[in-house]
Amino acid sequence: MAAEVVDRLQVGRRGHDNIDAPVAQRDVPGRKTDVKDSEWICQLVQHGLVRPSFVPPPEIRRLRALTRLRTAQGNERSRTIQRLEKVLQDAGIKLTSVASKVLTQSGRAIIEALIAGQRDPRALADLARGKLRPKIPQLTAALAGHFGAHHAIVAACILGHLDFLDAAIGGLDEQVAARVADGYQPAARLLADVPGLERRSIEVIIAETGADMSRFPGPGHLASWAGLCPGNHESAGKRRRVATTPGNQWLRRTMIESARAAARTKGSYFGAQYRQIARRRGPNKAAVAVAHSLLDVIWHILTTGEVFTDLGEDYFTSRQDKEH
Repeated sequence: MAAEVVDRLQVGRRGHDNIDAPVAQRDVPGRKTDVKDSEWICQLVQHGLVRPSFVPPPEIRRLRALTRLRTAQGNERSRTIQRLEKVLQDAGIKLTSVASKVLTQSGRAIIEALIAGQRDPRALADLARGKLRPKIPQLTAALAGHFGAHHAIVAACILGHLDFLDAAIGGLDEQVAARVADGYQPAARLLADVPGLERRSIEVIIAETGADMSRFPGPGHLASWAGLCPGNHESAGKRRRVATTPGNQWLRRTMIESARAAARTKGSYFGAQYRQIARRRGPNKAAVAVAHSLLDVIWHILTTGEVFTDLGEDYFTSRQDKEH
């Protein structure tokens, strides 16, 4: 009976009209419309031939809205800092040639002094603190620019916008942390032991997956859903290079950032995996591979409830045949 239904649906797919009509009468170009496609999908759903999508519960959707807004605000903050650096470069202020960042404590004090009207490079360089104190001669030369009144107006607006973004991100941090602690604290504790995962990345993982691995039949399904599986493009017996599959961009980005952090962890399996792949395939593909491995670990931890145990940095070397 099921085979008959599938056969009839396959025949009906070609014409989209009456599934009992002959194929030759309905296989006509120009008959494809969105309405007929929707009718065809309805027929598939009626016969149970469409797998349901992952629709998280309402509390997870609310948590997602907060974490995604926080990520967007963080991206905007990075862009705003770049705008501030562009303003300084336009004024001939080469602060980043000496300091590692624009908005350190010393950098903020120097920019505020510039906005207030101070133009003396020696006086500005004397505002340096900490590790910048020994670099006062280089800093004096870097601050000898032509910072004008219009630069001060733009810089003041940018600093005000940065303060607003910092306050917004701080408020979102509190809201997300409270919601995670309210219903997902056990999962957050289990994931805290995994190298490369910190508080914000754990919150994003919980918000995007719901911390319920029963929705994903296996770790490979979770990695594919996140867009961390290699693409497949084969034609005429030839395999072509292709990017990873499309997936959840919010989870994908978080996992790649966590993979790069895990690769810097000393004595970790993920660091050894990253270095082994990066030598042959490059750092970007190595980061995606480590992110895939992290998702495998996350799926097993949240499925079984077991505590994470690192395989060790010597995992690959210990499995090699010394005689070979």
